[in-house]
Amino acid sequence: MRFARGEYTPAGKLEIIPLTTSYGLALRIAWPTPQTSARAMRAGSRGQLRIIGGCYRGRRMSVPAQPGLRPTADRVRETLFNWLRPVIVGSRCLDLFAGSGALGFEAVSRGAAQVLMIDRSEPVTRMLTANARSLGTAQVRIHRADALRWLAGSGRPFDLVFLDPPFHEDLLAPSCSLLSGGGWLTPGALVYLEAPANRAFPDLPVGWTLMRDKQAGQVRFALAAVEPQKCNGPEG
Repeated sequence: MRFARGEYTPAGKLEIIPLTTSYGLALRIAWPTPQTSARAMRAGSRGQLRIIGGCYRGRRMSVPAQPGLRPTADRVRETLFNWLRPVIVGSRCLDLFAGSGALGFEAVSRGAAQVLMIDRSEPVTRMLTANARSLGTAQVRIHRADALRWLAGSGRPFDLVFLDPPFHEDLLAPSCSLLSGGGWLTPGALVYLEAPANRAFPDLPVGWTLMRDKQAGQVRFALAAVEPQKCNGPEG
C-alpha cells in the first residue's frame, strides 16, 4: 500500500511507503525518478516543469497530461546545457518534438535568440503557447505540425536542434536524415539526441560526429556536431 504526498512534478511524486519490520511499522521514502515521472504522465497526471538555469530559473510551467509526454529530467538538462554553454547565447534553436517544452524553454532562459517549438498535439501546443506568454518572452514561437512533414518543407537553418521524440516511435533516424539533407542546419550546427538507454542510436548522416554521449537511468543522451560542408542541403 502506498500513500503519495506532495504535488506532482516532472520528477514524480514523493511517496511514503509503510514497511512492516520485526520492530513494528517503519517508513521508507521513495524518491522520484524519471521512471516514476513517465508512469505518472501515462496515468494522466497533470504536472509542472521547472526551469533550472538562466534568467527564468525557478519558474514553473504547466505540463499537459498526454500519453507518452516525458519531460527531459533535470539532471539531463543540467548536463546538456553545460555542454552547450559556449554556444547557447544568441543561437537559433529548433525543438522538433517539443512536448513539455523543457528543452526549448531552458534554451531561451539561458540566452538563445530564438526557439521554434514543433509539436503535432493541439493540447500540447496550446499549453506551450500559454507557458510562453506566462514567461513574457518574445523569443519563442510555437507551431503545430507533424515533425517529419514539416522537415520536408523549407525554412531558415538552425544553429542547434533538439531531437527528443516519443520513445515508442522510431523517429530519430528519419529526423536526422531530413535535417541533414534539407538545408536545416547552419555550418557547424549541433544536434541533441535522446533515446531509451537500451536502444542504440541510429547511424548518423555523413559528416555528423558524436561529441558527447551519456546515460542517466533509463535515458541515453548525446550531442552531435555537424561538419560545415554537410549543412547546405542536397547538391545539384
